[in-house]
Amino acid sequence: MLGNAFGPWHLLIILAVILLLFGAAKLPALAKSMGQSARVFRGEIKAMKQEDTTETAPADRPDARTSANTVADRPGGTPDSTP
Repeated sequence: MLGNAFGPWHLLIILAVILLLFGAAKLPALAKSMGQSARVFRGEIKAMKQEDTTETAPADRPDARTSANTVADRPGGTPDSTP
């Protein structure tokens, strides 16, 4: 259905419409802002992936202590203290 939607003539017409809407002077600024946005987006994705791997890595170790395993974090400060 969309196999012939972006032929050379279609892309040329789209480029002409963009030039009419934004003007030739604003196109470099538009391209720069889009590039910066893409760079920030990629950086955030990379940070999220690194954060995800650092959160799961300590839990995989059997000797890792979590707050649920410590006595001091339980209510009352004693093991198995139930209300």
